[in-house]
Amino acid sequence: MDIFKIASTDSGLSPEEIESALAQALEGRTLRNVLVIPPDFTRFHSNAGFITQSLYRQLTAKGVNVDILPALGTHVPVTETQWQAMFGDIPYSKMIVHHWREDVVKLGDVPQEAVEEISEGLWHTPLAVEINKLVMDEKYDLVVSPGQVVPHEVIGMANHAKNLFVGVGGSQMINCSHMIGAVCGMEKAMGRDNTPVRRLFDYGMEHYLYGKRPILFCLTVTTAPGGKIRTHGLFIGEGRNCLTEAVKLAQQKNVDYVEHGLKKCVVYLDPSEFTSTWLGNKAIYRTRMAMADGGELIILAPGVRHFGEDGTVDQLIRKYGYRGRLHTLEVFEKPENQDLRDNMGAAAHLIHGSSDGRFNITYCVKNITQAEVEGVGFKAADYDEMVKKYDPAKLKYGYNTIDGEEIYFIPNPALGLWINRERFNG
Repeated sequence: MDIFKIASTDSGLSPEEIESALAQALEGRTLRNVLVIPPDFTRFHSNAGFITQSLYRQLTAKGVNVDILPALGTHVPVTETQWQAMFGDIPYSKMIVHHWREDVVKLGDVPQEAVEEISEGLWHTPLAVEINKLVMDEKYDLVVSPGQVVPHEVIGMANHAKNLFVGVGGSQMINCSHMIGAVCGMEKAMGRDNTPVRRLFDYGMEHYLYGKRPILFCLTVTTAPGGKIRTHGLFIGEGRNCLTEAVKLAQQKNVDYVEHGLKKCVVYLDPSEFTSTWLGNKAIYRTRMAMADGGELIILAPGVRHFGEDGTVDQLIRKYGYRGRLHTLEVFEKPENQDLRDNMGAAAHLIHGSSDGRFNITYCVKNITQAEVEGVGFKAADYDEMVKKYDPAKLKYGYNTIDGEEIYFIPNPALGLWINRERFNG
């Protein structure tokens, strides 16, 4: 049974409307153990935290055991402070940490011929479909996957199967899917539904999960003006249709068109959410389709203190840097760079995080040295100096004029996608 709730006003769905829809989705199910797979703190504005709390309250009130497996992907585990901010009074002890290199089982493959067809001949090896072993544990009568449908640089629109095959997936699925997305081209994917990586994940769902495990998706479309979450739609279902419908609304709510290429864009990264360039480069991914050739992207990054989310990836970023698609593919192919081929997700990230020389990128930092930032291929500036001119507390979303110069300000790049209408081909 699919349940689609779309808000009638810009203020979004009320908590009561969301809880009622969740209760309706749980009706008639005989449940003893439930596994909930919400996004981690980097998707705080998804409102999946509230949904998880509501599910936990409703289910435990009926005597159901509920375990929480955050969809970390390659991110660091949720801290207790982050947990309380996102998941409220659910005990921190209910969290199960996903270890993407060890905690998975292989369900099968996306075969070579399917990968070649989907990638239009750009990728030639089978893709292992791996997932956290708990998803396949028949102890759980139901697996619930809440999360936000929002533009994404790898898959086009985040969530649904991505929450499973990347969020609690294994190393090959994470690495290869990101590399295939990078090779096929971000601009062809972002903001769209049936992208190459989405089709790979659809294949995995159709062949290995649909009909084999009871998985309920609870997908949101949200915005967060002033940091206040507004849930414009909630799409609940066990198949593909809930994603299809959510994408339509997200394309309305989370894609902003600018009428001409941006000569100067300033993006602020909330320090509680963005502590690495691995996360902070959303400022690049989500604006690259709006930036003018020769323009400048200024990233205000007071919380960035490292590059990768784990030590291995951090070292790879420091070693190879954000130096463009062609350069990264060139070093990727060299036999002596096996470390990069063993971490294709990192290689894809390096491609995504460069402007390919089309526009300039300046990271403004305070918890990492400017020399380190310049060492990975960006320009660098002191955060405290730059905010004297570009104060995020004083800038409004969109166009501003600073010292006679037009700039475009984005307070949170994770919540949207910005596109130059003059160049967009639909």
